[in-house]
Amino acid sequence: MDATSRGTNGGSVVTFHLQRYEDRGAMRHMAFDRPVLRRTGGLLFWRLLGTGRGASMTFGADLRRWALLAVWRDERAAEEFLTRSPIPARWRREAVETWDVRLAPISSRGRWKGVEPFTPVPRPPGHAPSPAAAGPVAVLTRASIRPSRLTAFYRSVPTVDRWLRAQESCIASVGLGEWPLARQATFSLWRDAAAVRAFAYAGREHREVVERVRAHDWYSEELFARFIPYASAGTWGGADPLAGLVSPGQGAPGQGAPSGSA
Repeated sequence: MDATSRGTNGGSVVTFHLQRYEDRGAMRHMAFDRPVLRRTGGLLFWRLLGTGRGASMTFGADLRRWALLAVWRDERAAEEFLTRSPIPARWRREAVETWDVRLAPISSRGRWKGVEPFTPVPRPPGHAPSPAAAGPVAVLTRASIRPSRLTAFYRSVPTVDRWLRAQESCIASVGLGEWPLARQATFSLWRDAAAVRAFAYAGREHREVVERVRAHDWYSEELFARFIPYASAGTWGGADPLAGLVSPGQGAPGQGAPSGSA
């Protein structure tokens, strides 16, 4: 899927939006929404994304479900978009299901089309980690796959997908794509940071795939980022996966409370 950015992130307000429509005609919004997003004030970086049928990066696409990842100058800009832009208004009007979450970056490594989009929440020297860090964590992984490595990559996907589905501490996960086959991503929610580490390093299946990625240079570009989810609304697969785990009125770590939930 095509993608556009507007500079790098000078703040730390990130939103992720997932919508499911009744039919495949929703694909047209990928073209119509881009001009609107380019004109949106306070929007520093964004990607319109298709979704896969599996929990991770899969070969098949779900043409009824689409996503938007956005980085905002501040909470006010994010709130203006959600309450006044015609895009969220259409989600509420036409989508059969929509889910939104606000995210505070806590770590980010790599680039997305040459851009470092996420700035982790700053903490004063000697300051203890935010209490929210002990709660749920969102993870975004993204890669541009070299054409010569596409076959090897997609052969490895079922193994990782099965291992991901077996993780009881993974609250929810969706495979994402910004361009057919070669630019893939995964967005996932976890009970805590320890669960993320266990998936990444304790599982033989995942570890072996990572070793092959490094040994054979599968990716021309990659990014791995972790976030604290601090407000969510709507449903994903019939329920809000963060219900009871985050407070709708809670502000981002180091910031005041937003005027509303995501």
